[in-house]
Amino acid sequence: MSEHRRKPPQPQGGGRAAARRGQSGSSGRRAAPRGATRSPSGSYGPDEERPYSTRAEARRAAQRSGGGRRRAAEPGGGGRRAAPGGSGRGRAAAASGSKRLIDYPRSDRNGWRRWMPSWKLVTGLCIAFFGGLVAATGLAYAMVGIPDIAKTASAQNNVYYWADGSQMVATGGERNRQEVELSRIPKEMQNAVISQENRSFRTDSGIDPKGIARAVFNMARGGDTQGGSTITQQYVKNAMLDDQSQTLSRKAKEMLVSVKVGAKVEKNDILEGYLNSAYYGRGAYGIQAAARAYFNKDAVDLNAGECALLAAVLKGATYYDPAGATSIDPGATAEANQKRALRQMQDTLDKMVEYGHLDQAERAKYTTLPKVQNPRSNTQLSGQTGYLVDLAKASLIKNDVVTQKDLETGGYSIYTTFDKKKVEELEKAVQKVYKENIRPEDRPDTDTHVQFGGASVDPKTGAIVAIYGGEDATKHFTNNADVTGAQVGSTFKPYVLAAAMKWGVRDPDLGETQAQDERTVVSPKSLYSGQNNLKIKNYDGTIWKNEKDEQWRQVNDGDQSLGEAPDYKIDLREAMRESVNSAFVQLGMDVGLDKVKEAAIDSGLLKSSLTGTNYPSFSIGVSDPSAIRMAGSYATFAASGKQREPFSVTKVVKKGETIFTHKSTSKDAFTAKVADNVTDVLKTVVDEGTGSNAQLPGRDVAGKTGTTDGNKSAWFVGYTPQLSTAISMFRYPDDETIKNRTFLEMFGTGGQKKIHGASFPSEIWHDYMEKALEGEKAERFPKPEPIGEIINDDPLPSPSPTPSETAAESPSPSATPTETTPSLTAPTPSSTCGVFTWNCEEGDNRGGDNGGNDAGGANGGQPSPPTPTETEEENPTRGQGFIGGPNG
Repeated sequence: MSEHRRKPPQPQGGGRAAARRGQSGSSGRRAAPRGATRSPSGSYGPDEERPYSTRAEARRAAQRSGGGRRRAAEPGGGGRRAAPGGSGRGRAAAASGSKRLIDYPRSDRNGWRRWMPSWKLVTGLCIAFFGGLVAATGLAYAMVGIPDIAKTASAQNNVYYWADGSQMVATGGERNRQEVELSRIPKEMQNAVISQENRSFRTDSGIDPKGIARAVFNMARGGDTQGGSTITQQYVKNAMLDDQSQTLSRKAKEMLVSVKVGAKVEKNDILEGYLNSAYYGRGAYGIQAAARAYFNKDAVDLNAGECALLAAVLKGATYYDPAGATSIDPGATAEANQKRALRQMQDTLDKMVEYGHLDQAERAKYTTLPKVQNPRSNTQLSGQTGYLVDLAKASLIKNDVVTQKDLETGGYSIYTTFDKKKVEELEKAVQKVYKENIRPEDRPDTDTHVQFGGASVDPKTGAIVAIYGGEDATKHFTNNADVTGAQVGSTFKPYVLAAAMKWGVRDPDLGETQAQDERTVVSPKSLYSGQNNLKIKNYDGTIWKNEKDEQWRQVNDGDQSLGEAPDYKIDLREAMRESVNSAFVQLGMDVGLDKVKEAAIDSGLLKSSLTGTNYPSFSIGVSDPSAIRMAGSYATFAASGKQREPFSVTKVVKKGETIFTHKSTSKDAFTAKVADNVTDVLKTVVDEGTGSNAQLPGRDVAGKTGTTDGNKSAWFVGYTPQLSTAISMFRYPDDETIKNRTFLEMFGTGGQKKIHGASFPSEIWHDYMEKALEGEKAERFPKPEPIGEIINDDPLPSPSPTPSETAAESPSPSATPTETTPSLTAPTPSSTCGVFTWNCEEGDNRGGDNGGNDAGGANGGQPSPPTPTETEEENPTRGQGFIGGPNG
């Protein structure tokens, strides 16, 4: 082609096309919409630079941008085909987006698809994440070291302080430990632990993936991270004294260390280290200390049965030590622990046989628990100190201040409420009575197994200032102040009176539902029958009958009737003073046993320590609260109705930092009018009645005696404005090898025909309180305001009392009974006797002696219904504590 015929290159946006566009624009012709001509240049103005060198390249870019024919149908597309990509800038963004390192949001997708990552992106991220995780794990593995198990041989003590700040004892965190070589640890002990804890120990890598997954799952649910750990992991856990937290990060660190230990340390060394560092309870760390603590022998001399028991104890000494640990958990009684330990021991022996570690003939020798010795050996915890330490520890654990494992590591300063002088005086008062009166050598049939319990509480704060737990904490393990099971007898009657003053008696002319709302508050001057062998009625006057259609006749102590014949009417003050059973049993029925129970709980007794309300005898003390709870409950009356929870620790300090401080709170159990009237009636008991031995010259004293049927327990609970104290006395075998232990009668004990609350318990109370309050100014009880209506002063049968005071007397009345029984809500209409017809003899069925028997035993549990002809059936339930628990 000749030179003069070649066309010169045209600038973008110029040339003939531009001229034509300019002409059409100037001539008024309507130009085609951009993109309608299929020319890529149609999308650009005269001053824009075309980004593509050829039309083919532009067309391909347009297709990538979602342009082309598909855009023609979109609104605003115009012409035959919409502009590719919508605009030049959009195409430019699409083109540049395809060159990003991470194409997210995706440039080649529209709508929600732009936010869906591609498989390449997901794969890349996963590879990066797991690669980083592997790298981090490898780095962490390289950085962790193998712990030194020998460091567990020492730990700080916990220091307990008296209320005045002086030191009581330093104990609880020491390591009672002596290492022994694996060759001196019986093969049976090694195999027992491997069989029960980690069958694959000899071959595993040191961790159990399933156990770890279970721990993580438990942690996610807010539970304990323990469970399923291998012996190697437990070895590592014992060695990591610097970190005993239960967190996922700690668990991850433990796993890494376990893997490293599993790879670097010989299996025999791991097993030896674990058995020498594990905690077996009783302050014993390591197999040698455990052998001494439980069997008083060296580890090398343990037999297969003893080894299996110690392997069971490793699961948790609180629940597997045959001696029990009720100070930590009221459910961990000796009987319950023995059952658990025996079951676990037998399971371990069976597994040893299954895995080829024990011959069947040898295994057959061990079908019962081996005999273990008394759990206390620390002489620092002798006398009352052990009971005080147990009580403080239990309080901290129950209130989630620290864990039992935290206390084992030591380093805590624990400041208690215990008054050293008062503790010593209470112990002296008990020992005085015991030495002067109890002679088991001379009277083995009546004076053996005699025990006392006591507790003293400050009504203004709820602080437990003194307790008497038993003869010696290193000889008698159970704390009698916190755990007895002895029924409280007539010391329960003040709660019946309080309920009658708080809610009132029900109107006998109304139905059950309406009667709950329309009540008459009772005055202490109200009259009730003091007749012995009284036929008990429902509140509406019908005769009460049990499920066997048997009537109930209530007898009084000594089979005596009190009050003026022929009706034997007696007012409630006198009935309390003389502890008349029949009057308070009928009063309880008129108020409703559900309300009596509620009053007892409001005052501070634990619901779990109270029996059911199916029988009228509930009102006269067939329940078995602890001495601490009884003292705290009576303190509510002393504080004019303010109930404060008993407590034993004021603060806890760790490494100079106070981690716990007790904050006293109170609730209104009763109005001051109700509480002060109860106090005034109980004051009469001490001034003129059965509690006269408790009189303190120059001081106001209120209290109540209590004696149970069968004479199996006796109580005195009393208070001044400054101090409330409960004393219990009972006979209960202290030998835990005796099966089916039960409370024994006290007829003839101490040379007395019968033990009453008015005898030894009130004598101990008096001697202690006289010394405990020495030097303190005498205070007076508040003068009570008049309360309630005088019930039953009208001799006519079935009067309809007009309430002058209603349930508004209660700070929190409840119109709905908290507990009802068929016998109370469905009275038998077979009698026409009125509720106030005292000598009505219609239906002279005296019941019988088949109403139940003593079924509680020493293993805890509710008593059988009392015999209809008896007053207060015994309930030898053990295992309650003031902290809480199933029998608290």
